[in-house]
Amino acid sequence: MLTKADDYPVHQSPEPIAFAGTDRNFYDRYFFNGMHATDDIFFAVAMGQYPNLNVMDAAFCVIVDGKQHSLFASRELGMERMETDVAPITVEILEPLVSHRITVAPNEHGIEAELTFRKRTIAVEEPRFTYRMGPRTILDYTRLTQFGTWEGWIKVGDTRIDVTPDTFNGVRDRSWGIRPVGAADPQPVAPPPEPQFYWLWAPLNFDDGCTLFHVNENAEGAAWARSAQWVPLDPAPAEPMTDGRAKLELQSGTRHAREAQLMFTDEAGETTIKLTPRFKFFMRGVGYMHPKRSHGTYHGKHSVAHEVLDLATLDEGDFHSTHIQAIVDAEMSGARGTRRGRGLLEQLVIGRHDPSGLKDLFGLAQ
Repeated sequence: MLTKADDYPVHQSPEPIAFAGTDRNFYDRYFFNGMHATDDIFFAVAMGQYPNLNVMDAAFCVIVDGKQHSLFASRELGMERMETDVAPITVEILEPLVSHRITVAPNEHGIEAELTFRKRTIAVEEPRFTYRMGPRTILDYTRLTQFGTWEGWIKVGDTRIDVTPDTFNGVRDRSWGIRPVGAADPQPVAPPPEPQFYWLWAPLNFDDGCTLFHVNENAEGAAWARSAQWVPLDPAPAEPMTDGRAKLELQSGTRHAREAQLMFTDEAGETTIKLTPRFKFFMRGVGYMHPKRSHGTYHGKHSVAHEVLDLATLDEGDFHSTHIQAIVDAEMSGARGTRRGRGLLEQLVIGRHDPSGLKDLFGLAQ
């Protein structure tokens, strides 16, 4: 089947673009977020295609006045990869690797937006993520991350939020490859493994550059994926920082950090970044681990849904609230200088993690 994308020189297999290999879990996703420089206002956007499931979904979420408002949309993909809209949410590439526009058209749920992302840095290709359980490949994907500023507006009911480059910055990522999507696989790995996943991702904005850190660890605390980089402002290239480590003190009754430190050692010496969480964005707000609107699930030819979470009363120990991005103040000190900035610490901790004192699948910090 030929589609619009086939008229571009982007093929990487003998197949038309509509066919994305044979793995049912192939996906291709956009993610964006933005945060106010001083106020507790945050928004996030996710849009994913799942070609072998014939599903495309999107979500727009905004936190304002202590409540997390989410709009979810899903439709049949129809094999057309070049149409990046799931009404009422549209992602438009204005200039590749430079600027993007997010539109949320008027809808019955009262959430609207017109937002433009413009780069602060180059797009950084992170090391490829590959994770296997025995013979089965669970994760195998590439991701790019890019820091930028935002301009435009958001409406939630009668509340209008003006978004300007001097008050809102954030980060976007693009990832594609294999990860679990849609319905759970009915045939587990044999023998069934201990459910476990430990993931931290920390993109941080400073005035003269950014830092980017991630780590995946097994239950004993050994890293199987790790990267740390200093990313100067555009057009300078990213500079690897070696021996990146994270130390978290968990909040009682959760799997989330009460405070955290990132530590790096490279040719410049030792650098520490202290992270102080201000508030939390629950990733279920754009579909991650959502009990009903998780990525790739089929909701018919077209579906739109709405959710509001009161962050003051939300049960943070609930499994569907495990995956978060904590919006943090960041203080850098050491060999790379002294800086203050803001960013986020994404956290997903499932199952046992000995260094954190988490002993089983559902255990919480004491």
